Amino acid sequence: MAKEECDTQWNKAGGNSAIRNRKICPSSEKSQRIPPFTPDRHRQSSGALPGGDTPSSNGSSSQLSDRQDHESSSKMLLMLVVGLSFSTRLYRIAEPAHVCWDETHFGKMGSYYINRTFFFDVHPPLGKMLIGLAGHMTGYDGTFPFIKPGDKYGQHNYWGMRGFCAALGSFLPVFSYLIVLELSQSSTAALFTAVLLIFDTGCITISQYILLDPVLMFFIMAAVLSTVKFNRPFSAPWWLWLVLTGVNLAGALGVKFVGLFVILLVGLNTVGDLWRLLGDLSLSLMDIAAHFLARVFGLIVLPLFLYVTIFAVHFVVLNKSGPGDGFFSSAFQSRLIGNNLHNASMPEYLAYGSTITVKNLRIAGGYLHSHWHLYPEGLGAKQQQVTAYLHKDYNNLWLVHRQDNNSQSETPDLVRHGDIIRLEHKETTRNLHSHLHEAPLTRKHFQVTGYGINGTGDANDLWQVEVCGGRKGDLVKVLRSKVRFLHRATGCVLYSSGKTLPKWFSGVNESEYRVYLLGNPVVWWLNLAGLGLYVIMASVASVAIQRGFTLTPRRRGATLKSRAAARGSITLDVLLKNADLLLRPPYCDLLQRVGQTLLVFGVLYSFYLFHPLSYGMTGPLSHQAGSSMAGLKWLESWEF
Repeated sequence: MAKEECDTQWNKAGGNSAIRNRKICPSSEKSQRIPPFTPDRHRQSSGALPGGDTPSSNGSSSQLSDRQDHESSSKMLLMLVVGLSFSTRLYRIAEPAHVCWDETHFGKMGSYYINRTFFFDVHPPLGKMLIGLAGHMTGYDGTFPFIKPGDKYGQHNYWGMRGFCAALGSFLPVFSYLIVLELSQSSTAALFTAVLLIFDTGCITISQYILLDPVLMFFIMAAVLSTVKFNRPFSAPWWLWLVLTGVNLAGALGVKFVGLFVILLVGLNTVGDLWRLLGDLSLSLMDIAAHFLARVFGLIVLPLFLYVTIFAVHFVVLNKSGPGDGFFSSAFQSRLIGNNLHNASMPEYLAYGSTITVKNLRIAGGYLHSHWHLYPEGLGAKQQQVTAYLHKDYNNLWLVHRQDNNSQSETPDLVRHGDIIRLEHKETTRNLHSHLHEAPLTRKHFQVTGYGINGTGDANDLWQVEVCGGRKGDLVKVLRSKVRFLHRATGCVLYSSGKTLPKWFSGVNESEYRVYLLGNPVVWWLNLAGLGLYVIMASVASVAIQRGFTLTPRRRGATLKSRAAARGSITLDVLLKNADLLLRPPYCDLLQRVGQTLLVFGVLYSFYLFHPLSYGMTGPLSHQAGSSMAGLKWLESWEF
């Protein structure tokens, strides 16, 4: 394939996806790759060869010099972005010196990892593992209780965990700068994108505390950056960026399940990339197969392996009994040091007269539980409540009886598959009972209650034991057997819906902690305006092309750049660089500079006004007299 053909196809494909790699040429033609876009690229004559091998002509020498100047200025701007980003996030990182917001949860979980105490959480473990590791490496001993927001840290070394989260949050503007620079090849657009993130008060606030959000955003942005970077097939940098993409995808999903969205983004980009490769007639089927297998390894196999490894490390580290024991099976609990089932001596088979706990099989399933409280009037029979309780409690204990109270045996009589039994609640002496009344929440099911006195009830107390996968006469094994209880009178199986009962069940008072988080309004409104302008620009360009109008290469390139990233900052940059549509050259350059300056200083001034939202406010609240923030309450819904 000729060099000009490769260049043409690459430019034609430039706007086909939201995030895409550059045109992939055969490895034999790598030396003929076109250079990265420079701001003056559209001014080259059509007869010049971009990226010529020898700088013998004046055009090639000028292009090489421009490229070097562009790279040098980009590096200097990158250093500026790094400095500003880290300084805004690490400023006053130790203040306030008390627990804030969800530090109650994630700081406590970091302590669990340091102490190797088992716990259960809805999020995957990587983010909390990294927070715990950061605390351990900076001298935190894991003894602070993290009971509630407002608790003073005192002499406990908490700044290491906050600093770790702030450092990861500081990379967001840096990654954004590199992503936009790679997609648009415009230093101005890249810098403006970074400025929007650097001086966003919401982004600063979310990065300065012990939270999962900065860790999650770090991996998401790193995954996008590495995706747009691997564009020279099968070279060492290409493999590096491909592997880093897989690592970052596993990291994003390992912190929160929200990371699935960046996996979807990278997956769609990969499908589009492979589709374009399939249509490239210069590539053999073996080349296409190699590209496919490389992506399968880097973007599927590697992330899955790392994700499973994260959980393996999680279970190896947390080997001591803790608050999360009750969410897992008794067999699992017996492996935790300090659990009452750990190395406990118990019979192999279940016998009549035993005291047992019955736990729902599914993850985070509750224990069969009862207490003295009755169901309220109007919700089935007014009998004793039977629920599924997630924690260990004396009220989880039940006695196993034969269906005939008078049946006695001198030797232990073992429970078998198909036996009819009664379960008596040990604390209240009432039997597990069901009848044809509707359940209080799931009206298609029947109510389960506690009924009778001292183990004496009626025929609705009888349940048939069935071992899952068992046969008639099979013994019920302690800890290892999975059983279900079939109610003899109704023919229904004992079941937990997983729904939470209303206030009349628990009687626990609710408490609430309010945290107000507000982003820089100028940053957010500028971004929304830029996205709106992008939609208008793309629509106008599409209509013009459909009606047969020819866009100049520079106009088409601007549209493709904006479409490649669909970011407000790129759209604003494109508008300013096309000011010559309205003004003549001496004035359009001035308009560009003035517009760029106003945008940057507008963001800086808004940050100056709203920075107390990130670094702390003093004095009365905004709705009180004498508040220094009263004039900044631009919307009534703001409550700072």
